[in-house]
Amino acid sequence: MIRLMKFGAVPPEEIFARAVPEIDVSAVVADILRNVRTRGDAALLEYNEKFEKAKLDALEVSAQEFDDALKATDPAFLAILERAAANIRAFHTKQVREGFRMDLGGRILGQKVLPIEKVGLCVPGGVTPLSSTVLMDAIPAKIAGCSELTMVTPPRADGTIDASILAAAKVAGVDRVFKLGGAQAVAALAYGTESVPKVDKIVGPGGAFVAEAKRQVFGCVSIDMIAGPSEVLVLADGKSDPAFVAADLLSQAEHDKLAAAVLVTDSEALAEAVQAEIERQLPLLAREEIARASVEHNGKIIVTDDLDAAVDVANAIAPEHLELCVDDPFRYLERIRNAGSVFLGRSCPEALGDYYAGANHTLPTSGTARFSSPLSVDDFVKKTQFIYYSDEALYTAADDVAAFARQEGLTGHARSVTIRKEKAK
Repeated sequence: MIRLMKFGAVPPEEIFARAVPEIDVSAVVADILRNVRTRGDAALLEYNEKFEKAKLDALEVSAQEFDDALKATDPAFLAILERAAANIRAFHTKQVREGFRMDLGGRILGQKVLPIEKVGLCVPGGVTPLSSTVLMDAIPAKIAGCSELTMVTPPRADGTIDASILAAAKVAGVDRVFKLGGAQAVAALAYGTESVPKVDKIVGPGGAFVAEAKRQVFGCVSIDMIAGPSEVLVLADGKSDPAFVAADLLSQAEHDKLAAAVLVTDSEALAEAVQAEIERQLPLLAREEIARASVEHNGKIIVTDDLDAAVDVANAIAPEHLELCVDDPFRYLERIRNAGSVFLGRSCPEALGDYYAGANHTLPTSGTARFSSPLSVDDFVKKTQFIYYSDEALYTAADDVAAFARQEGLTGHARSVTIRKEKAK
C-alpha cells in the first residue's frame, strides 16, 4: 500500500527521498563502448544476438520494412499519429529562435542560430515500444532544421521492429532507422560504424545502460539529458475525485518499478480515499506487478496544512510531471518554480502530455527540473556569434583591451591590439 505521511511529522529525508538504481553498470557500459568503437558492426551484430536474441544480417531498416509497417498499422492509429504530430509541430514551431545583429557605428556584433546537423534518436522498444517518443524527439529536430535524423530502436527476437514505431518515424520525418538498443546503440551513434553514421547529438530515453552510455560519450557528442525513472506529483485539494487522482498516480507507476507517484494534498480525507482507490485500481492494470512495486516502494501521499505548503513541497521535489488539481490552477501556476511540465486543472491528466497535447514529453527527472528544461527546438540548434570592428573602432578600444590583457599577464594579447594602433600612426 502507498505510504501516507504528514508533512512536518516525518524527517525531510523521507519526504524528499528518491529511488535510485542499485546496480552500477559503468564498467560494463565502458566495455561495450570500447568494443563497438574498435570493432564496429561486428560488435553490434553480436550484441543484438546476445541481448535481443536477434540474429541479423543487416542493421538498417529497409524501405520494404517501412512499407510493410505502414500497411500493418491500423489506419485509425495512423490518423491519431498524424493528429498528435500536428499538435507537436504547432507547439514547437513557437520555440524557433532568430539570430540578431547589432550595428553600432564601426562595430557590428551578432549571433547566428544554426541547426545541429546530425542527430541520433534513442527510442525504447521491447515490451513497451514508445511510438510517442519518436514524435516528441524527431519533430523538434526537424523544425530546427537538422539535416540528418538517425533513429535506433531494439529489434524483437525475429529481427523486426514494432510497426507503430516505424509508422511514427515515417510521420515524423526520420531519415534512417537501425535495429539497435542499449549502450551499444549509443556507442554506434557516438562513434559511427561501417553502417551507422556518427552523429553530433544523441537524445531520447532508455534504461540504466542507455543513461550511463550517454553519460560516458558526452563530450564526444552532445546529449539531451540523463533521464532517471519517471515521476508524477499530483497536487490536489479536497474537492478532487479520488478515483481520478489514483488513476493519474498509477499512470506513472506502471512505467517502471523505480517510478515515483506522489500525491500532495491539504485534505486527509482525500489522502485516505486515494490510498484506498489505488488498491482498488491496481488489479485493473495489465502491468499491475510493476505499478504495485512502484507505489509500495517509491510512492507516497503527503498531507500538508494548506495548499501553500503543498506548493512549497512540490517546488522542493521538482517533479518531472506536476498536476495541479485545484479550483484555480493558473493562480498556483505563478508560484511553481521547479517542474518539467505542469498540467492545469482536474481535466488534464498527465497522459495528455505523453501523447497528444503538443508540449514535449521528454522532461527533466530526479529533481533536475530545478535547473533543466523539457526537450525543445533549442536542443537541436547551436549559436555562433560574430564580431566586426572597423579600423577606427579598434583604435578607440585598443587602450582598454590592452590594459585588460596586461592585467591578466597576457602581453601577447595586448600586443595583438596595440601593434595595429601603432602601425596606423
